[in-house]
Formats: sequence, structure tokens, C-alpha cells
Amino acid sequence: MPTIKKVAERAGVSVGTVSHVINASVPVSEPLRLKVQAAIRELNYHPNYVARSLKTSKTRTLGIIVPDLTIPFFPQVIRGVETKAREHGYSLIAVNSTDDCERQKELLSLLHSQRVEGILLVVAAGPSPLAQVNRIVEAGIPVVYVDRVPDRVAVDSISVDDVKAAEMGVEHLVSKGHRRIAIVTGPMTLKNERRRLLGSKQALRRAGLDVSEEFIWHGNLRPEDVAALCLQRLSGPLPRPDAIFATNGPTALGILRAFRDCGLRTPEDIGFATFDELTVDDVFSPAVTTVVQPAHEIGFRAAEILLKRIAGDQAPAVSQPVTIRLAATLKIRDSSKAKSISA
Repeated sequence: MPTIKKVAERAGVSVGTVSHVINASVPVSEPLRLKVQAAIRELNYHPNYVARSLKTSKTRTLGIIVPDLTIPFFPQVIRGVETKAREHGYSLIAVNSTDDCERQKELLSLLHSQRVEGILLVVAAGPSPLAQVNRIVEAGIPVVYVDRVPDRVAVDSISVDDVKAAEMGVEHLVSKGHRRIAIVTGPMTLKNERRRLLGSKQALRRAGLDVSEEFIWHGNLRPEDVAALCLQRLSGPLPRPDAIFATNGPTALGILRAFRDCGLRTPEDIGFATFDELTVDDVFSPAVTTVVQPAHEIGFRAAEILLKRIAGDQAPAVSQPVTIRLAATLKIRDSSKAKSISA
């Protein structure tokens, strides 16, 4: 069985240098790092992290809990986390809560018991696990909230500026001549959904348009439910909205299904824009105008915050929480084309 000593002999370096490369604990010159990595591959060497963790209490493992791995935004966040984690010699355990609060509690306990050194958490749509998270932080395991940030959190968090991002999407629809704009939301138990609705309303008011509850449609994160809601509203008596803004990707999918079922074409019959890309590749026709979150950067910087806490640069339970709000961007596509003057 290959050992770290054999790797060092093959690479012509010290055991300490091999350890530094594996653990990313001390900077190593690029030529030496490449020699060590080549020796590891040639010998098929695998460090025994379990044995090492028993000696050092370090597993060099992070955990991330997301609500739904089928939503394209979250795999991109995970890739960002992995990129940063690998730079520092850490592995990542990614688990799916299915947007269920009880499952989320179980997964937090599981990651704690697996002795991960830090946890990234995208909360489920329900009561926030603040007490459980606080206990984990007090036990010395830092936690960073990602994307969905509950109220009154006392730990680190990173997301986009949801208010400004939603304003940008609705302002774009207004600029294209739309005046009766419906806002379709996810669950109001999520703070980011409430803030996206706030931003949408602010954009309407700034344009001098009425904010009518008739055009605020509260949905959830299940496309089939949103499709039924929108089909009912769009098939009802006029006035019908001349554009719709969705505050998240799953809701947007439900809206598009409703358009199909009631025979509406976009943008000819109704304009459309959404928060979040719907798929990794743009397969919708017409292509959908989207407020895009920097998902990879969110994951990368979340891991960066977490690793600083782990390294002791910022004590988890002592220093002020780090709060980062990133800007979103608007990708203008065909679904929000200019409305004709006669409409």
C-alpha cells in the first residue's frame, strides 16, 4: 500500500512538503506541487482522512444543505463552494433537504455528527432553525447562510441584493411598455421572497403605476401549483395582466406551463421575465428574460467566509457576522420584447 513516505521518495521531496500539498496548509512552489501531485497519481495514494481526524480533530470536510438539487441555481452554488474548498484541500458533502424543515434538522445533526468543520445552509421554506444553528456555532462549527437569509440571524450570510434585483426586472418590463404587470411569488415565509416582492412594488410605484393586490399572486415552489393558480387568474374575466414577473425559477416554470395551457404566446400576448435562470442551457423558445444571480460567486465567497472562520481568522461566536449582498445582472431576451402601442 502506498504511503506518504513513498510519495515523498517518488517526488524527491520531504514528507512535510507532501503534507503541505495535500492539506494546502503551507504555500508550496508550483514545480514542487506538480511533482507531488504526479507522484500521488502514479502511486494511487489516498490520504487516510479518518485516521488523521482522530488525531487532529480535523476532517477537512465542509457540508452544504440545499433545498432542491433539481433547481439549476443550487448546483452552480455547490460548484462555487467546491472550487474554493479544493484550493484549501477540503472536501464537500452536499445534501438535499427537499425544502422540508424536519429533514433540514436531521441533516444539520448528521453533518454535525460527521464532524464537518463548517456548514453552508440554504434554509428550507418554513420555520428557521435558528436555535439549532446557534448551538452548532457555539460548539465551534461555523455556519454561513446562503441565498435564503432568515430574519434576525447572528451568523454569516451571503446572497444577492434581492430588492434591487427584483426592481431591475420589473423596471425592464415597464421600459418595454407594459403597465399591468402581475408579480407571482414563492412562499412568503422566505425572507428573500418578501424582499423580491418589495423590490417589485417599489419599481411599480417609481414608474407611477398602481400596486394592485389583484396582480400580486402568491404561489409556492411547486410549478404544478403555480400553473394551476396562474391558469385560473389568466382564464378569468379581464383585465388580464399584459406582463408577468416571477420571483424565482420554479414559479417561472409554472407560469410558462399556464401560458401553454391557456393558449397565450409570449411576448405576442403577454410579456414575461423571471428571477433566476430556468435551465443550465437556454432551451426555451422564445428565450426568457432573466434576472441572474452570480451563483458560482455566491458559493465561492460563502466557502471563503467559512474557511476564514475555520482558520481562526474570525472566531465563530465572537466577531460580528459577515454580511455580503451581491448584485444581480439582467439578461434581456425575447420574452420581454417591447409591447405594441395599441395593446
